[in-house]
Amino acid sequence: MKVAIIHDWLVTYAGAERVLEKMLECYPEADLFSTVDFLDDDKRFFIKGKSVNTSFIQNLPLAKKKYRSYLPLMPLAIEQFDLSTYDLVISSSHAVAKGVITSPNQLHICMCYSPIRYAWDLQHQYLKESGLNNGIKGLFAKWFLHKIRIWDLRTANSVDRFISISKFIERRINKIYRRDSVVIYPPVYVNEFESNVREDFYMTSSRMVPYKRIDLIVQTFSQRFPEKKLIVIGDGPEFEKVRAIAGKNVIIMGHQPFSVLKDHLSKAKAYIFAAEEDFGIAPLEAQASGTPVIAYAKGGALETIIGSDKENATGLFFNEQSVDSLANAITEFEASGLSIKPIDCIENAKRFSDERFVNQFKDYVDQQYLIWKEEK
Repeated sequence: MKVAIIHDWLVTYAGAERVLEKMLECYPEADLFSTVDFLDDDKRFFIKGKSVNTSFIQNLPLAKKKYRSYLPLMPLAIEQFDLSTYDLVISSSHAVAKGVITSPNQLHICMCYSPIRYAWDLQHQYLKESGLNNGIKGLFAKWFLHKIRIWDLRTANSVDRFISISKFIERRINKIYRRDSVVIYPPVYVNEFESNVREDFYMTSSRMVPYKRIDLIVQTFSQRFPEKKLIVIGDGPEFEKVRAIAGKNVIIMGHQPFSVLKDHLSKAKAYIFAAEEDFGIAPLEAQASGTPVIAYAKGGALETIIGSDKENATGLFFNEQSVDSLANAITEFEASGLSIKPIDCIENAKRFSDERFVNQFKDYVDQQYLIWKEEK
């Protein structure tokens, strides 16, 4: 069985790249393809020394810093990969990777992190946050997103099997593509975390982009709980905005090495999570550290956190992305006497381990390949 794995773009080591890392463990002889490969030397470890087959976008002007600007060319770029010699094609896709061209003599399985978010149900949010909801640039952006929706829907028909990363994404795949999928949760490196003696502070950590709502968390603690300490780890485009609204009780640490993040997760009273995520690894890393999570009740968090209304709770939810709603949840958490047990958080996190992912993913893909071979 000759295997090709196609990833959207290789520029960093984040959630999708963790999945890719484990895919390469399952199929170490696979060839790797990506629209671009601009990984720094210290981030290449997860592709396990493999050479990367890249598209023509790799050599376009300013592609290293402006690769996202070439998104209109990426459907064309992904279709230029000649995969005709492979038996099994696995696309690792949140944007264009699933659009590779395959034949009836090949099995194409897509690990789908989401249909292209900014082209479908999050289009209006994306345009507003990017300042593209008006003007000539906005008109072009809307036209392009219209075109990519047509392309995205058409290429979904060439995928033989879909894997979704959560039930939330399973519903999105069904809504947009009208296709069924099997849920295999992404790998979380739960064994890398440890629990410690709790200290009197809350924390959050994230890349500071609008949908993560770090601003909401900082605003809530600054305005409603000036006596409570909040530690924020991470940086990004909204860093200065977040720092500007932070009260004296909020410590903005910026980007920190893993050792610092791990130490704070192990000691925090609770972890605050205000984003609507497709899955959400950060709340599980907190739970793997024995830390309860106060989370927005949308998206993948509903599948990875056991609410306070259930046995062996690992956190509690708030229903609106507002200061009032989050403040009420923090007050409820304090009033509960901090009754959530670290051991329950840790045991829940183990359900999403990287070992579990490797076993489930390889078993599913191998099984589907055998069924497909028998049907030919």
